[in-house]
Amino acid sequence: MSEARDVVAVILEDHRTMEGLLRRMRSVEDDRRAALNDFAALLIAHAEAEEAEVYPALKRFRNVDDEEVEHGEEEHHEGNEALLALMEVEEGDDDEWDEKLEELATAITHHIDEEERTILNGARANVPDARRVELGAVFLRDREKHLKADCGNIDNVRAVVRAQ
Repeated sequence: MSEARDVVAVILEDHRTMEGLLRRMRSVEDDRRAALNDFAALLIAHAEAEEAEVYPALKRFRNVDDEEVEHGEEEHHEGNEALLALMEVEEGDDDEWDEKLEELATAITHHIDEEERTILNGARANVPDARRVELGAVFLRDREKHLKADCGNIDNVRAVVRAQ
């Protein structure tokens, strides 16, 4: 049986993975497209699981700011749009790649910073440990469902962006 994991810790782990993938996408010595594919899958699965399972649960707790949660959802949309723009860059167009990667990195790092300072700190302060562990299990289950469904493929990313 897997070890119980706090939802805050799991989300933070995903954030660190995303930051590492952004670094790989900056390097011409790395397989930037492979890093982008990994990033797309994680970003979409992560955001979908947060919006479906974590954010609604956090809104039920006093002192977890509903406006910050709603703002987090808006930032997911911005990140998804920037992700799609980068995925649509033609192979070999390094200038456009760099421009779209900068837009993606800006959107994602801004969101990570705000989410960690507001939503996640709100969860740490106001959500009981046992409930955070329950949310961690639900988040991981939902994220895995999206990953298994190949949620990071460009057609799905387009569909997610259109549905926003």
